[in-house]
Amino acid sequence: MMRRARALPSATRICSTQVTETLRRTVGTLALLALALAAGGVRADAPSNVPSGAPASARSDAFDYRLAPREIAPGAYVIVGLKEDFSFANGGNIVNTGFLVGTEGVIVIDTGSSRRYGEQMLAAIRRITPLPVVLTLNTHHHPDHFLGNQAFPPATLAALPDTIAALRSEGEGFNANMYRLNGDWMRDTEVVVPGRALAPGRQRIGGRDLEFMALGGHTVADLVVVDHDSGTVFAADLVFNGRAATTPHADIARWLAALDTLEGLPAKRWVPGHGEVATDTAPLRETRDWLRWVADTIGSAAEEGLDMNEVSATPIPARFAGLALAEQEFRRSVTHLFPAAEQAALAAGAR
Repeated sequence: MMRRARALPSATRICSTQVTETLRRTVGTLALLALALAAGGVRADAPSNVPSGAPASARSDAFDYRLAPREIAPGAYVIVGLKEDFSFANGGNIVNTGFLVGTEGVIVIDTGSSRRYGEQMLAAIRRITPLPVVLTLNTHHHPDHFLGNQAFPPATLAALPDTIAALRSEGEGFNANMYRLNGDWMRDTEVVVPGRALAPGRQRIGGRDLEFMALGGHTVADLVVVDHDSGTVFAADLVFNGRAATTPHADIARWLAALDTLEGLPAKRWVPGHGEVATDTAPLRETRDWLRWVADTIGSAAEEGLDMNEVSATPIPARFAGLALAEQEFRRSVTHLFPAAEQAALAAGAR
């Protein structure tokens, strides 16, 4: 096979606007379907989707996520998920969710991966405070962040406008695939799309001083919530800590710009979408390093004329040895990003 020796492309180049948003959404949905098939391709209507050898926590008589909110600052709580893939064993409990308790009410930040998760999250909130939930936020449209919406008052549900649009177009497909990935944990889970469109800005809600930032790059719209009362930034999936970032809807150039914006905030602590809470910007730098390596590796492979199988076999650098799911997420990122990189390389060669 002839190889084209060309300069290494930048991260910006491989995620250009040459791929339409329609193609990006299609690739993301197909990627999640591929994960479902890898997990066994279980039918959503199966009477029991949990293998007989699964841990007790995954059996139909014990669907307990064991959610344990941790107070990381006065009135600021986080529930840290597992650094794993979706599975029958964990029921989709792989995401960080959180809530803020003000003097007048509770602000919920993401609702988890299923109706059961949302209901158990609300029960955990009730063990801490009797105050009403006044705002329930979906930071973006990936399924582990919004499928618990049923448990919360519909009038409190809110998200960025582009997230609402993405939930309307892709939510049902995500939900169906989550049934295949997580089995009976998903029983009775339905898509509930927020009716309130958020605007960026700073305001007082429930007795807390909050700021909403409308960024993007992990998805078409990524909401960041800054709690100025505690100096806590809920960065959602723009930041991963100790886990390789996922890219089914990624625009790497935009994501890197969002990380630069976040790093300029005077925060005391960072809540990533996945991984432990941090008191410095190390997770932002880790996420940036991973994304740049993924982008440059895929872009370089496309320039050299490699195919997807060849680039998927690229060894993971030693500096990423501590990242959970690094090999799996890199292979998925090749599926997500290589078509655009190849198209860009071909277009450049034709000029």
